[in-house]
Amino acid sequence: MSTSKNYAGISDEFAQLEKSKIILIPVPYDGTSTWGKGADKGPEAFLEASENMELYDIETDSEVYKQGIHLTSPITVNSSPEAVVKEVHAITKDFIKRNKFVTLFGGEHSISIGSIRAFNECFDNLTVLQIDAHADLRESYEGSKYNHACAVYEANQTTNLVQVGIRSMDSIEKTLMDQDKTFFAHDMVNDEYWMDKVIDTMTDNVFITFDLDAFDPSIMPSTGTPEPGGLFWYETLEFLKQVFEDKNVVGFDIVELCPNKNDRSSDFLAAKLYYKMLSYKFAGQDIDQEYDNTYDIDYKANTNSKFEDDED
Repeated sequence: MSTSKNYAGISDEFAQLEKSKIILIPVPYDGTSTWGKGADKGPEAFLEASENMELYDIETDSEVYKQGIHLTSPITVNSSPEAVVKEVHAITKDFIKRNKFVTLFGGEHSISIGSIRAFNECFDNLTVLQIDAHADLRESYEGSKYNHACAVYEANQTTNLVQVGIRSMDSIEKTLMDQDKTFFAHDMVNDEYWMDKVIDTMTDNVFITFDLDAFDPSIMPSTGTPEPGGLFWYETLEFLKQVFEDKNVVGFDIVELCPNKNDRSSDFLAAKLYYKMLSYKFAGQDIDQEYDNTYDIDYKANTNSKFEDDED
């Protein structure tokens, strides 16, 4: 894929690395998915759709792109799932340490192993909010622990993992998940207080990993494994807005867009979702207000990665 253009076609004034508060890292990788292929084409379709959005957000009365959004070169390493995770981890962590609000767009869900690892090493007492149709809690799958079916296994061991929208899983995953922090779709549909209950399980610092198959396939058919019974647009925005208002969202990734030339609406939904999440994050903040991602350099300087030997 090419990233010669700025995100959403914004002018260079708002896309320069030095002046941008927001970093967008495309990860066009699809190496371990097992049914619908094409997530590697997701970032390009997302960026193309983004160029056709209106950049004024009515709800927040803002133009968040003016905070500065720098589109990086895509992560194109694909020699192995392990290599992809290692590269995502290194690049994500580098931008966090530069005091940026770091976001990623995949690619299959295995890329989140790297992004979550980076945020966990930079922010104390991290909650990972997984919005997804699938539990993704297998320790390994098809011979690899870096498979998309293992996307949050590590997060479950090392962070406060909260799972929302789950409606498909293997029986072994039931033995691994925290039932008090897992919100199944069939329960959510009958519980008007599910959003408050989810937020009550979170710590202050939150990283969001959003698998687009969390949405109902009636509004998001272009994903690898569309599961019936998913979330709809406005309930999702209501929930996300509440999370951004109540917690310190330190970053997020969006994954599993599998473009279909006969369905451009999914691409546009993904583009709009990304922009809405940014709009919620920076709502009420002045353009000239300096961004502070709360990364504690002194604290984390003495914290070595617990995964270094595992990656080598």
